Amino acid sequence: MPPRSPSIAHQPPDPQDLLVLLAVARSGRFTTAAAALGLNHTTISRRIAALERCLGGRVLTRAGGGWQVTALGRQAMRAAEGVESAMAMLESDPAESPRLSGVVRMSATDGFSAFVAAPAVARLQGQRPDLRVEIVTVTRRALQHRFGLDIEVVVGRPQVNRAETFLLGEYTLGMYASRDYLERHGVPATAEELCEHPLVYFIDSMLEVDDLDAPRRLVPTMRDSLTSTNVFVHVEATRAGAGIGFLPCFVADRHPDLVRLLPDDFAERLAYWMVLRPDSLVLPAVAAVVQAVRDQTKGMSQELLGGVPVTRE
Repeated sequence: MPPRSPSIAHQPPDPQDLLVLLAVARSGRFTTAAAALGLNHTTISRRIAALERCLGGRVLTRAGGGWQVTALGRQAMRAAEGVESAMAMLESDPAESPRLSGVVRMSATDGFSAFVAAPAVARLQGQRPDLRVEIVTVTRRALQHRFGLDIEVVVGRPQVNRAETFLLGEYTLGMYASRDYLERHGVPATAEELCEHPLVYFIDSMLEVDDLDAPRRLVPTMRDSLTSTNVFVHVEATRAGAGIGFLPCFVADRHPDLVRLLPDDFAERLAYWMVLRPDSLVLPAVAAVVQAVRDQTKGMSQELLGGVPVTRE
């Protein structure tokens, strides 16, 4: 028998069941939703089953190791968001602006998380203290199934389905060495001389982002020195004299002991893209974080491209 539309269900769904669906849809997992709502896994399962009986069809389906909402589930989610908004209005002071609360989870690269996302979120939370944001630092391609994530920031144009994507801004990578290293080993005056030095960069076999493979193209004969999946390890290893680091300018330029080398020859410009689930942007908390991050990125556009003085340590 085909699923019944919510409009012809025998009785309206329990608002608590709708809120449970909302929590599962946002996290992609029963256990995460249970923790957020202060319930146990069994109660989450029972409430989803009750909602499906009421609506006459499945609201969730298994996909990619998590749960994804069905077409019927998306209809129910719109009703659930109305319930959530109504509850927020009842809990807020009528004399104040509507309260912005909840948890927004985003993933981004190390440097972007520290110098763009973190200050943007902190500024937003100064106005919206009930808002919670979780930032997962990772350098990878955009996920096809972003369960548990509201926002992704990735390097390079994402190739994803069922997602909203847009360009945030661009940044530049350059070659850097510490002043001490250059005193001991000399300053390379040409690209050929630079290739005689060891490279500090990502672990080649673990690099997932094609756009970050520039050194293999620009300086293929440079031997690896200290490599890591974390850009802050690149920076500190370069400062300690492990070799010449291929570093984001907006991170490296903060350190007066680092010198940029051959900027006319090595200035790799890459793009930051934002990826969102289609249902995420309608959530006020997610929309607020998205706007805050976009504003911060725009305000730092020249700094991200390099060559602009930044606050040093």
